[in-house]
Amino acid sequence: MSFNFKKLDIPDVILIEPTIKVDGRGFFLETYKYPDFEKAGIKDKFCQDNHSKSDKKYTLRGLHYQLNPFSQGKLIRVVSGEIFDVALDIRKGSRYYGKWVGVNLSSNNKNMLYVPPGFAHGFCTLCDSTEIVYKNTNIHSSKHERGIIWNDPSIRIAWPVSDPILSKRDSQHLTFAKADNNFVYSK
Repeated sequence: MSFNFKKLDIPDVILIEPTIKVDGRGFFLETYKYPDFEKAGIKDKFCQDNHSKSDKKYTLRGLHYQLNPFSQGKLIRVVSGEIFDVALDIRKGSRYYGKWVGVNLSSNNKNMLYVPPGFAHGFCTLCDSTEIVYKNTNIHSSKHERGIIWNDPSIRIAWPVSDPILSKRDSQHLTFAKADNNFVYSK
């Protein structure tokens, strides 16, 4: 088994296309294999898995991140439905600071997205009853969780909806310029 790793317009964010073996019974694929990911430059070790379900189309979650020292990289995949998945570079000093990339992930295409630490992450469901699972490189810490408002005009994310279903918390996030952020780019 193997993966195809595609660097996106922000090269630290990587689209991962798994090799899928299909036969009369269904399919099989590997979703994570450290030696392959390491060879592609993803050297993070994952320590927490999460599972999220959204019942309604156009539910938007994000843009979320955790401050250092609890920053999280994420490996996202959809097990049911489809999402528009977004990563926003919030690393001060990065040439991509304030820029975002977005991809469609679905249970049909079975692609995954790697979002490294130093990025805010969010997604919008594109159908009812959508489930995602994602691996994190650090544990959840409510004390360190932060967010950026989904529709900040300075970022101009091309979301597929103008009036999404939001949690109270996500509707009250600060703008990119005002958000608490302790990330500094280093290579």
